[in-house]
Parts: sequence; C-alpha cells; structure tokens
Amino acid sequence: MPRGDKSKYTDKQERKADQIAEGYEARGVSEKEAERRAWATVNKESGGGNKSGSGRGHPENHDSSKKGGEKGGKASASRTAAERSASAKKAAETRKRNAEKASHASH
Repeated sequence: MPRGDKSKYTDKQERKADQIAEGYEARGVSEKEAERRAWATVNKESGGGNKSGSGRGHPENHDSSKKGGEKGGKASASRTAAERSASAKKAAETRKRNAEKASHASH
C-alpha cells in the first residue's frame, strides 16, 4: 500500500476527515493543507486506518477535536459584545452582497 492510500479507512473516518477539511477551508486554509490537517487529525484520534487482528483495538481519543473547538470558542469569548455584533453585521452584509452577485450572475 503506497503512502497516502486511503483505502484502509472506514466510511466514518472518511466522513470525519471531510468535515474537518471543510472547517479549515471555511477559515481560509488552502484545500491541500486542509486535507493534510484533516487526515492528521483522523490519524491522531483513531490511530490510522483499519487494522486486522484480535486485541488491536484502542478507544478513540478526541482531545485534538476538543482543543480546536475550545480555541474557536475562546477567540469568540474574548471579544466584547460590540465587537461580536459588528462582526456579525459585517458578515451579514457580505452574505447579502454575495447573494446579490449570485442572483445577477444566474440571469
């Protein structure tokens, strides 16, 4: 099996990697880097792909996912209500502008 071959992963592991990668891409990480980080996280949590053999199972450790969630939460919590509100208003404006662009492009 060549390096980088994903055939030994379960469907659940692949779904998890996709979800993690999407989260990174949403935060502006390149697709290739997001994919790399996502699989690194899956490997760290589940110990890699499926392994055959009795007694080789280990419980999954979700510390890395928890850490990522906490970091995101702390970033938000450390901002004042006014800063969060301003950010939300700016995001809403951007979504509205992008929606208008999309509707004009489709006509």
